[in-house]
Amino acid sequence: PRSSRHHGASQARGRARARGAMASRGAEETEALKKHLEEQLHRLLTQLSDLDEFREDLDDDEYEETKEETMEQMKEFEAALKEHMEGNMSLVDELGSVQLAIQAAIKKQARTPEVLKLFAKKQPEALRIRLGNLKRDNRLGKLDDDSFTSEAVEIILALKKLGEELTAEERHFLASASDVASKFESADKELGEGILSAAASGVRKAAT
Repeated sequence: PRSSRHHGASQARGRARARGAMASRGAEETEALKKHLEEQLHRLLTQLSDLDEFREDLDDDEYEETKEETMEQMKEFEAALKEHMEGNMSLVDELGSVQLAIQAAIKKQARTPEVLKLFAKKQPEALRIRLGNLKRDNRLGKLDDDSFTSEAVEIILALKKLGEELTAEERHFLASASDVASKFESADKELGEGILSAAASGVRKAAT
């Protein structure tokens, strides 16, 4: 009887270790997948950013062809991302910001690739540094008021979506640029609902 109890306890410990190892391996695989997808997104958004930066060096046909190729790659990336996330709510939590960023770029909304990259990587400190640089450039006359307002609103809303507490100055700026902010928020709401409904659909399929 004693050896039987000992054997049973040993088996239970073995099963617990196996479950722990599987959970650890699953977490490692999720982290590796997340890193790989973030790197892919960074590469695509850098391509888009470089394309705009060197626009004057390209003729119209070359620019349009390269941009079309980049957008096609983004659509392929989004399809792969959706497949990874379908039915996996933990991945939705981890990669929701990545999917929001890629969908915003695909829909050709007025988004800044550098801001999308920082948002996807969940880097609020870097976003605030960029906001500070924008303020400086606007003050020095290197950046016009419309461009400053648009990107500043984009950054502050990105901070808000990342769960950051906004400063009094940031809240005041959003309120003063409510027209611009409402356009961004409306687009984000549409994208976010699309992500959640797709994930929920995947969960329902997995349950049947």
